[in-house]
Order: sequence, then structure tokens, then C-alpha cells
Amino acid sequence: SVQPAKGEASDEDEETEYFDAMEDAPAFITVTADPKHHRRSGSNLSGASEGHPEDCNLEDNVFESANQTGYNESTCKDVLPKKRRRTRIPDKPNYSLNLWSIMKNCIGKELSKIPMPVNFNEPLSMLQRLTEDLEYHELLDKAVKCESSTEQMCFVAAFSVSSYSTTVHRTAKPFNPLLGESYELDRLDELGFRSLCEQVSHHPPAAAHHVYSKRGWTLWQEITIASKFRGKYLSIMPLGAIHLEFHSSGNHYVWRKVTSTVHNIIVGKLWIDQSGDIEIVNHKSKDKCQLKFTPYSYFSRDVPRKVTGVVTDADGKAHYIMSGTWDENMECSKIVQSNHGSTSSEGKQKTVYQTLAPKVLWKKYPLPENAENMYFFSDLALTLNELEERVAPTDSRLRPDQRLMENGKWDEANVEKQRLEEKQRAVRRRREAEAVEALEEGKDYEGYIPLWFERKVDPLTGELICVYKGGYWEAKEKQDWDLCPDIF
Repeated sequence: SVQPAKGEASDEDEETEYFDAMEDAPAFITVTADPKHHRRSGSNLSGASEGHPEDCNLEDNVFESANQTGYNESTCKDVLPKKRRRTRIPDKPNYSLNLWSIMKNCIGKELSKIPMPVNFNEPLSMLQRLTEDLEYHELLDKAVKCESSTEQMCFVAAFSVSSYSTTVHRTAKPFNPLLGESYELDRLDELGFRSLCEQVSHHPPAAAHHVYSKRGWTLWQEITIASKFRGKYLSIMPLGAIHLEFHSSGNHYVWRKVTSTVHNIIVGKLWIDQSGDIEIVNHKSKDKCQLKFTPYSYFSRDVPRKVTGVVTDADGKAHYIMSGTWDENMECSKIVQSNHGSTSSEGKQKTVYQTLAPKVLWKKYPLPENAENMYFFSDLALTLNELEERVAPTDSRLRPDQRLMENGKWDEANVEKQRLEEKQRAVRRRREAEAVEALEEGKDYEGYIPLWFERKVDPLTGELICVYKGGYWEAKEKQDWDLCPDIF
């Protein structure tokens, strides 16, 4: 796997290397080349431009347009009429709770099986949090315009990192969705996409997600959350592949999420870190991007929350260096030359990449005013639980305990949460009894069948995955919700 770059050449000194000795030594370093020298002749250019100077200019235009101003401004400014969305929710009440009395019984257990009061929650469901991955959807809109697959990969990589930016201050847990709970986000007219999530399994908890964009891409995923409480910290491991396909080119990207860790569960201020590797593969062109999320180290002089990576083509040739942090921004630098550098103290030879000046692909939007009292929600997150007409009766917006909690009525929310969970347990007991009965009679028992998704074997990964089978938006148009169970 690719190890982190140092960023600027001036940082690459003996002292820095000493601090990095605790982790794997970096496999590559980057130095910024003289852009004038490399712009004079197309033959000196490598990577997405394939040696054509005119391609380099086109690429510059696409990359330069990646700079953004903000969720409300950049994505909505040209759309008329624009629907007014809410910009605030009630402030979080100041409830005290004996954390240890609850958590001491949780050590080593699967957190999804432990009844938790809403005091640990934020007023969004896991389905809504999954939908938040689309906050920087315009990165994919820009990726559609890329003529080069390696250049497109840079935008896809930036998008895969951007979904973590909302987590940096979000230490409260989302509501576990009830089986059959759904969540739609129809922004087809405003932002060009519509999204649908459904909770398709309760144990282990799994959510299926499908997004269609009229701007030229489709994204789908089924995510199962595995979590373990380790005493001082909580590990959250999202399992499952994310698929992204571009309509015109047929480029099909697949990647998986990294591990999230919540630290200082018992004592101190909660903080979140992301660590691990993401490998993004374009199954059509065989391009790859290896991203490394460097775990926080008290002894390291690196920038915290650092993400680095390399974009390579089917032949393994490196075209771009990705660098940045998962909570602020991602840049990409075009590689113009690579050669083997000096051997490190551990005997590993480092590759030295000469790059053009980095271009900012993604920058985090500033949080809204008073965000610290509104669960650190972004502008998009503030709109996700806003009541809307004509949604399915299983939609997370209609969940009563979550609504009470958002309105600051936490005691009533806890009572309501217990009622909903008991109702769900009763349904599960009935299904288990039906399964036993079917077994005794020698019949097959299918168990829970998702409403809007169907289980299929993924031809690329070989895994069983829930994919959208259609019907939801047609049912919404007719307001025919007979399929929906009574879960609330």
C-alpha cells in the first residue's frame, strides 16, 4: 500500500524521517517542478494529457472549476425557483447523564444490540448520515466532464475523502434505523440528483443506498456497520463496497470506507479519527488510486488527519499525487517525472515524483453560525430532517422519537424510543416463530424482504448486495404506499 508523502520538499529532512520511523517509512516523496519548463514542450508532460499541450489546457479548466464557495451558493445559485430550506434547528439541551453507569455494561459488546438513551444521539438516522455522503456531489458532476480516466479518478478520490469532513466534530451517534425504515432526498430539480436509502437488515444493521444524477452518474452501496466498544475508544467499521458509474463513459469505480475511531469515551473530550487505506479501482480502465488515511500520532510532526495517495493507470504508471486532510481539503498534483531516490535507513528505496503545482479539488464548506449548539451540523445536515410532504410513511423524517429529540423533548423521546424498539422486537419474534413453523412443515422461509431493493450477487465483488429494483418514485407519484409496513 502507498505510504504518505511529505508534501513539500522542504519537509523531507533527516529529522522528519526520524519521527516517521515509528510508522512505515514513506514509499515516495514529491518535489514541485518548474512549471515553465514543463509547459514549453508537450513531450515533457506525462499522465492524463498524454503529451498533448492542448489537453493540458483543457484539464486546467476542469481542475480550476473545482474551487467552490459553499453549499448554498455554489450548488444552488443558478437554480430558479429555489426552495427555501431551513437554516437552523432547536439548540441542543444541556442534559447531564452518568456515562459510566451505562457504558460499563457495554465493553466488548456489539453496540447496535445495546439499548441507548437518546442522550448519546444526534437527531438524524443512519440513513440520513449515509445521504450526507452526497454533500460534495458537485465533485462527481465535474468528474463527468473529464476526458481522461486518470483525471476523473482524482475527482472520485476527492469525493471519497469529502464524506468524512462532516464527522470531525460529530461525536454523537445517529439513530439506528428500524427494519424497513427509508429515507429519500429528492433534489433532482435543485441539485440534479435523487437519493433513496432503506434499512434492509436489523442484525447486523445494514442499509442500502441508491443515487441517480441526471448530470451523468449513478452511485449505489450497501453498508453494514460493525462497532466495538474497547473501554477508552469505540471502533466503527463500515463494511461493504461503494459503486459509482458514469453514464457516458461507462467508467465503474468501486471502493470501501476506512475505520472511524471515537476516542476518550470515558474521560476527556471526545474526538474522532479516521485511519486505514482506501483502494479505488476503475473496473473499466483498470486505473487505481491508493489513499492512505494516516492515524493520529502524538509523536508525529505530520499534519493531523492527513490523507495522501497516488493515481496510477492500468500499467501501474503514476499520473497524479493526491494530498490533503479528510476534514479540510484535497489537492492533486500532476506528475511530470518520476525516478528512484535514495535508499532510506530501513533499506527501502523511495520514488521521487516531480509534479506541477497542486490544484485544489475539494475544500470543506464553513459550518453554519451557531453550529456548536446544533450538533455541529453542516448546512446540508440541517435540512435533512426537515418535514416534507408526500414522503413514504416509513421515512426517517416521520420517526417520532427522533422528532421529539430534535425539538428538545428528550424524556419523551426516550419513552417513544423504547416503544418503537419493543414494537420492532415483537415483529422479530413473530418472524422467528413463522420460521420455526415453516421448518417444521418442510417449507422455505424467506425472512424479511426489502421493499425497494433486491438481493443480487455483485458481478464485480462476488458479494451479495441489495440493489435498487425500482418502484419508489413511481409509488410517490401515485401516493400508493400499500407496500410500506407500519413501523412507527
